[in-house]
Amino acid sequence: MTIFYPAEQRGHAEHGWLQSHHSFSFADYYDPSKMGVSVLRVINDDRVMPGTGFDPHPHRDMEIITYMLAGEIEHRDSLGNRSRLKAGEVQVMSAGSGVIHSEHNPSATQPLHLLQIWIVPDRRGYPPRYRQADFGDRSGLNLIVAPDTEGALPIRQDVRLYQIRTDGGRLTLPSGEQRLYYLHIVRGALTLDGRHLAAGDALQFDGGPVRQIDSARSVEALLFELPQR
Repeated sequence: MTIFYPAEQRGHAEHGWLQSHHSFSFADYYDPSKMGVSVLRVINDDRVMPGTGFDPHPHRDMEIITYMLAGEIEHRDSLGNRSRLKAGEVQVMSAGSGVIHSEHNPSATQPLHLLQIWIVPDRRGYPPRYRQADFGDRSGLNLIVAPDTEGALPIRQDVRLYQIRTDGGRLTLPSGEQRLYYLHIVRGALTLDGRHLAAGDALQFDGGPVRQIDSARSVEALLFELPQR
């Protein structure tokens, strides 16, 4: 079974300093048919204006992934971490038993563009932790977030997140039995199972059959491998 999620049907928030598209129900946007997929709860496509950002606020019992697309973000948290991430870098913050953090665009002129992703952990109450890594030089299909996998950022859930970057051609996707997949197009366009997908579109499908994507031009996408629920 496949489910198509068109970009134009995402929720939209306009706050002046922040423009955001919500793939799933979030904040003031609520659609009971879009409460996430398996343990994937949030994908927000955020554009943050120069000199603005998210003031200190709490999180708990959520795996929060920040995927940088353009500009730079300054992160500070109650664990003592203070860092900047640029385009191509990825951050995983396990909120666990509780963490307070802020995220700001330090530039006076350049907007910030990122995806913020929330995944429900496999249990509550973990000690909070923070990791980041640069995947900006990768091409093809690359595993960037996974539980206990060398070279990938760690996550406290049976989830694997693949980055897809290609200048065109064909790629074979991973497809495990008893797994669920969610493909989100970040930039560009591709074809999967005869369906054209462009930026902001997403497709959910079951594992098992071998699937390939085709693209005529440059494309960037994220593939989530999730537990069946």
